[in-house]
Amino acid sequence: MKLGAFSLSLTVKDIEVSRAFYEKLGFEVFHGEASQGWVIMKNDNVVIGLFQGMFDKNIMTFNPGWDNSAQEVNPFTDARDIQKALKEAGIAIENEVDETTNGPASFMITDPDGNSILIDQHR
Repeated sequence: MKLGAFSLSLTVKDIEVSRAFYEKLGFEVFHGEASQGWVIMKNDNVVIGLFQGMFDKNIMTFNPGWDNSAQEVNPFTDARDIQKALKEAGIAIENEVDETTNGPASFMITDPDGNSILIDQHR
């Protein structure tokens, strides 16, 4: 199972303050719109997303079909196949993807300690 690019999606109180903080750590804005409450930042191969007013808590995010530069990788494991394998392994799925569809899809799972994991396929 290939989960794709990994990033940490951080819920922030003030996106501009957080953006400035992470820039001091060497991160640069890679994608997103601060005016819409979200930016994706990168430092070498490390990717974080800053999200203001979108989530209740931090989320680990995997993007099947992408590398850490948001470039397509092939082959990749489709989100529906990941969901199916996780369900077969007894993991509860939140916001299930319709397995008869194709293209972009997302769903969430929660680890045993309450940490949210988003599988977010953009292609």
